[in-house]
Amino acid sequence: MNAGFVEVADRVHVLREPLLRVNVTLVVGDDEALLVDTLSSAAQATELAAAVRAVTDRPLTLVNTHHHYDHCFGNAVLAGDPPRPVYAHELAAAALRAEPERLRREAYEEVRTEHPALAAELADTPLLAPTHTVQIETSLDLGGRRVLLRHPGRGHTEADLMVHVPDADVLVAGDLVEQSGPPAFEDSYPLQWPDAVADLLRLTTARTVVVPGHGDPVDVAFVRTQHAELVRLAWLIRAAHTGSAPPERVAAEAPFGARAALIAAHRGYDELNGEA
Repeated sequence: MNAGFVEVADRVHVLREPLLRVNVTLVVGDDEALLVDTLSSAAQATELAAAVRAVTDRPLTLVNTHHHYDHCFGNAVLAGDPPRPVYAHELAAAALRAEPERLRREAYEEVRTEHPALAAELADTPLLAPTHTVQIETSLDLGGRRVLLRHPGRGHTEADLMVHVPDADVLVAGDLVEQSGPPAFEDSYPLQWPDAVADLLRLTTARTVVVPGHGDPVDVAFVRTQHAELVRLAWLIRAAHTGSAPPERVAAEAPFGARAALIAAHRGYDELNGEA
């Protein structure tokens, strides 16, 4: 990982890991700094720690936007010993606390074909569950700078957090917003995702910088367009389910491409059938 942090607003810095294009956001206050997401492995996290220290020497507080490996498996390295606070939604924290081996195994299987070196790193990475949980909303004071952690409802997962930095007009969206590819629907709630993004949009202005989970920072117009696509996808899923059409019908008509939309359709059908 050769990338460093780039300042996107006053004392708000973004690093994009090049392999999976995952974004890490560093928010610097007068007394502390907040690091949003910790990448995929101990090796990546060690490089990330050096990049953080090139920007600030303030004590770190960590936030996981959700419990997928590429956003939280670096917790143990970045938190240090004794560990600094790590925040996440209560369900994300519970998953990391109760099922670390399952999460590590699923991550290994996901990446072993395309990224075997990363898979090998994942297999040996110690996992640290978050120490502080968020149910709906928590406010943190970094010293002269307030940061809001908010769960907008089910979307990409059941346990997404977004991070709002009001004085810099920055919103870190995690994988609720994606720029470098279509949204990932494998653990999603596609019928509720539009409402989560609508909640996110209520914290924006015309000038807000939105940091997606993967890819380049975007503006509010981009998020509104993605919200409209999610609304259309949810409508197609509901209509097809009502008409007893197969999920493939949704995939043929939906935004985001056939593969992503088919996964979304199956997840949406599970929701409507009471199975998700």
